[in-house]
Amino acid sequence: MSENSWEGFQWLNEPREWSINKSRLRWTTDRKSDFWRITHYDFVKNDGHFFYKELEGQFTCQLEFSGQYRDLYDQAGLMLRLDDANWIKAGIEYVDGIAKASVVVTRDFSDWSVLDLQEIPSNFWIQAKRGKDHVEIFFSTDGVRFQLLRLAFFPPCASLQLGPMAASPKGKGFEIDFEPLKFQTN
Repeated sequence: MSENSWEGFQWLNEPREWSINKSRLRWTTDRKSDFWRITHYDFVKNDGHFFYKELEGQFTCQLEFSGQYRDLYDQAGLMLRLDDANWIKAGIEYVDGIAKASVVVTRDFSDWSVLDLQEIPSNFWIQAKRGKDHVEIFFSTDGVRFQLLRLAFFPPCASLQLGPMAASPKGKGFEIDFEPLKFQTN
């Protein structure tokens, strides 16, 4: 996979504090920000932070990141987004003092799947493989061994938005660092 700089990326919901230094992207999430649609909570939130670029066709991508999770539902990772009602976010979500590998797939309504991690990893990797009508999500705590976390239907489309995301639904915000996104077309 080739490494990409952050050139050509843009914000959906730019956070108050962010910077790019030697290709490392860092931001602090704004308080009470999230991406979620309806299920279980009966609300729609679309104010989490997402730094993205448009990507066409089928691809494989990988994102490495680290965060200082501290409050309930602090989350960071990779987002693939078609529009406000069709998106996937995958990464770490902090729940009741436990870091969880997490995937939310939204097609009008959000669903959520999680897997407890042994500890909060110093670095975490999410890999996504976009097929014609699906996305496979893998995770790793060492950047070498990847484990399948989710295979989900995702609507066929010519292009979608891809990049890092982070949010703090219940907390005051936390700091997160992202290495440049890597990707290749399939």
